[in-house]
Amino acid sequence: MERGVLYICPTPIGNLEDITLRTIRILGEVDLIAAEDTRHTIKLLNHYDIKKPLTSYHEHNIKEKGTELIEKLSSGQNIALVSDAGMPGISDPGQELIRQAIDEGIEVIALPGATASITALVISGLSTDKFIFEGFLSSKKGERKKELAKIKEYTKTTIIYEAPHRLMNLLEDMEDILGDRQISISRELTKKYEETFRGIAAQALEKFKDSGVKGEFVIIVDGNHEEKEVQEIDIGLLLEKYIDEGLTKKEAVKKVSEEYNIPKNLVYKESIRISEKL
Repeated sequence: MERGVLYICPTPIGNLEDITLRTIRILGEVDLIAAEDTRHTIKLLNHYDIKKPLTSYHEHNIKEKGTELIEKLSSGQNIALVSDAGMPGISDPGQELIRQAIDEGIEVIALPGATASITALVISGLSTDKFIFEGFLSSKKGERKKELAKIKEYTKTTIIYEAPHRLMNLLEDMEDILGDRQISISRELTKKYEETFRGIAAQALEKFKDSGVKGEFVIIVDGNHEEKEVQEIDIGLLLEKYIDEGLTKKEAVKKVSEEYNIPKNLVYKESIRISEKL
């Protein structure tokens, strides 16, 4: 029996016109649509007059529903996976179903489309050459501060997601850890009241305290542009630290090179010296 295909279908992040013709066609052709919230998705389907069976797939039923969907795919049904907004699998439970399908040898086809992270990045005015996606940081203050301390050292632009009820807490920690680092905050992307703030965390705190916090937020953080003298950094000590934490030598070399903006060949030479010492 021929197996079905799992289609990853991005949906609009706000404006219903932000959907591709191919996505509309696929949604109309599959046997079943797996949605994060069927009540939300039915509005999109009705808008485009798509009449297909819907089933819910979300973080609270990943295990049982995932097994059920894999069985349907294995029996030959084609299924479209959608999230409430944007690309499924990015900071949502879709990644689990995708992994299951791949493990079972089921074909997975992703369609291009709307993604809040990239949309916010390109309008931030910050560097888009290299960037890191961090998604949602920890909801625990202590852990969140540790994550921000690491982000502070990144030389690449960083993308962060945040829910409205946690934005002010995050901004307070960003002011404390990042200081005057430039950030960009986008909300309500592609919607009527779309807005992007550019400045520093202290200014963002004042702005959102006065204007209120509504909508989902994408925060872009500028990279660390401070010049670091390589000779001031104990490369060997860093390598040994990461290797002790469980990384392979190759992984440790890559991590030190990227996090401290040190040429990889210099780090690699130091790793050879460490190996000879051991």
